[in-house]
Amino acid sequence: MQVLDSLSGEFYCGRRRRKAPHDVNLRADHHACTQRACIVTLAVIALVTCAVPAQGAGSAACPALLDYSFERLQGGQTQSLCDYRGKVVLVVNTASYCGYTRQYEGLEALYRKYRDRGLVVIGFPSNDFGGQEPGTNREIAEFCRSTYGVEFPMFEKSSVKGVATNPVFGALAARTGQPPKWNFHKYLIDRRGTNVRSFRSDVEPGSPELVGQIEAWLAEPAPPG
Repeated sequence: MQVLDSLSGEFYCGRRRRKAPHDVNLRADHHACTQRACIVTLAVIALVTCAVPAQGAGSAACPALLDYSFERLQGGQTQSLCDYRGKVVLVVNTASYCGYTRQYEGLEALYRKYRDRGLVVIGFPSNDFGGQEPGTNREIAEFCRSTYGVEFPMFEKSSVKGVATNPVFGALAARTGQPPKWNFHKYLIDRRGTNVRSFRSDVEPGSPELVGQIEAWLAEPAPPG
């Protein structure tokens, strides 16, 4: 802090200094040095302050519907669904021994056709309906790869109904009012992660109803960030 000496009119950094009987030129030199020290100190503080980025600057917020992490079926590493923010996301509960299992082929076709435009399909194997997904994560991953050539992201086997529902399915069911009633129920989430449409198990991946909504949401601009 600069303090004005009421007698001499001199400025000093810090507390007030008692006037000493020094030569006037010496006092003037000290006055100049003291001012320079203050200026340098303030400049350093300003540079440091400007160099610190604002909290959250330049990063897009993760939509609440995607703010969950799960273990990948292929590889086992944990991944956040926030990685898919800004994309149109198709979420499906799957099973290996179901009458709808052949939909894997259509889901993979959708993924390959539209992924470069911003669609991602994500699968969650579940044994909730008819005990039709009894395998381990490794067995399910191998079945999907060898039988249907699945490349779209799939996540660890989990429950999609009842008290043990995995959180993303719980959130999607709450948002739409339509929990899964069988394997291969589908939820489509728009680029902003705010709008959701629910599609029954018997709605095929290539149906005009589903494809039309995918294309409509892909045509919308991605949110900034």
